[in-house]
Amino acid sequence: MAGTLYLVPTPIGNLGDISQRCRDTLAAADFIAAEDTRVSLKLLNHLELKKPLVSYYEHNQVDSGQKILKRLLDGETCALVSDAGSPAISDPGEALVAQCAAAGVTVCAIPGPCAVITALSVSGLPTGRFTFEGFLSTNRKSREEHLQSLTREQRTMIFYEAPHKLPATLEDLAKVFGEDRRISLCRELTKLHEEIFRTTLGGAIARCR
Repeated sequence: MAGTLYLVPTPIGNLGDISQRCRDTLAAADFIAAEDTRVSLKLLNHLELKKPLVSYYEHNQVDSGQKILKRLLDGETCALVSDAGSPAISDPGEALVAQCAAAGVTVCAIPGPCAVITALSVSGLPTGRFTFEGFLSTNRKSREEHLQSLTREQRTMIFYEAPHKLPATLEDLAKVFGEDRRISLCRELTKLHEEIFRTTLGGAIARCR
C-alpha cells in the first residue's frame, strides 16, 4: 500500500507559529523532503526532532522527485517542507504534488503559515477577490507579457519579489498600472521588525530610491 505525502508548512519568520499538528506530522514521517536541508535542519533542531532529510529543490526536482515517489509507492510517508511557508505554493513542491496525484498517492495538506494570506490580510486592500501572481519572470519579454495580461485586472494582486529586485519591479508595475495604483509592501512578516507600507506605486517607488 502506498504511503502519504504530507505538505507541512513552516514558519515564515516566527518559529512560534509552527503548530503541534505540524510538529507531530514531521515526527511521524519516515523522511522529510526539504527545499534546503540546512534550513530545515535548523527547524528540526529547534523542535528537537531527528529525521532523515532528502533534498528536493528546483534544480534536482526531476531526479529527486522520482526517487521520492518510488519511496512513497513502496509505502513510506514523506513530509514535504519549503524553506518558509506552505510548500507547493510558488514552490518546486508543486511538481511533486502533481506526480503523486497522477500516481494515486494520497497527498495531505496541513494548514499553517502562508506569506500570501498573511500579506493579504494586513494589506488594507480588498480581500474578497484576489489573484496570486507569484514571482515575475526574470526574462524581460515574459515579464512584460505577464504584466500586460493583467492590465484590466481589478482584483487585489499579490506578487512575490526579492528585496534587491523590488525597485525595478515597482517601476515595471507603474508603467502598466499607473503610479496612482494602491499598493501594500509587506516585509519581514511575523518577525520583530515586520513592516507594512500602504501607499501607491508612485509612493513606493519614491520610498525605494
